Amino acid sequence: MIFSMTGYGKGSTDFGSWFIDADVKSVNSRYLEVYLKLPSSLISREYELRDLIKTKIKRGKLSVNIQMKRNGVNDDAVLFDEVKLKNYLALIKQVKKSARLSDKIKLEHLLMSRDLFLTGAVDLSDEEFDAVKKTLLTALENLLEMKSKEGTELSKDLKKRLKSIEKKLDLIEKETGDSVDENFVKYKEKVRSLIEDSSNFNDRLELELAILAERSDITEECVRLRSHIKMVLNSLNKEDDPGRKLNFLCQEMNREANTISSKTLSTSITHSSVHIKEEIERMREQIQNIE
Repeated sequence: MIFSMTGYGKGSTDFGSWFIDADVKSVNSRYLEVYLKLPSSLISREYELRDLIKTKIKRGKLSVNIQMKRNGVNDDAVLFDEVKLKNYLALIKQVKKSARLSDKIKLEHLLMSRDLFLTGAVDLSDEEFDAVKKTLLTALENLLEMKSKEGTELSKDLKKRLKSIEKKLDLIEKETGDSVDENFVKYKEKVRSLIEDSSNFNDRLELELAILAERSDITEECVRLRSHIKMVLNSLNKEDDPGRKLNFLCQEMNREANTISSKTLSTSITHSSVHIKEEIERMREQIQNIE
């Protein structure tokens, strides 16, 4: 089974006075990149969460957002201590009176005192952190389900294109049996048209033309291309994370198709090889999205 690298997953949990919400978005990336957005209460547990993610996801750029609310208040919500504020104002008024100052109390004076403000961040118990991990796992499982469905569709598309390539390869192999002899005849005719005195067409020249025609044989390239097709199918059916291998195989398939196109003198084989290269390019675009 193959997995796409794009997807979305969400998880939510009610645990005691906590409501925990996690969502995960994944897009293409050559390696595994994880970007975490966490509330203050989870900053110290970031590495544990990253290790948990790595057990489920192999490749892709992940954006993970976890939010926590306690009794309906966001964990990162900033509140102010009303009792301290009243005491602080009373102290300022007393200082003004003692120093006989007439300046007004402004907002910036209050904002400078950090003791007046509180955050909802707390140290989580092991049970509460387990609830966070459970929520994240739910989001990751939902992400994997979506990645699996898209991966199935990608696999179908790739197999369809491989069949199209095989059909063109069958046509090429049917024609390549006589291509060496045909190329030899074409070379001879070309040389005869260039040489005024055909008596100069000796055995040595004919041997060189035969060698040149033999070099246009594309049997090896066809065999290797068919082998690569089998390896791609095997990877799609049996490997869990074949993305990198499939990308390499597409490069090799394209190399063989280019060689076939450059060596042959047959117009029909050239057209078939162009079709094969077009299909390989479409496959490469799809494979960039496979984990």
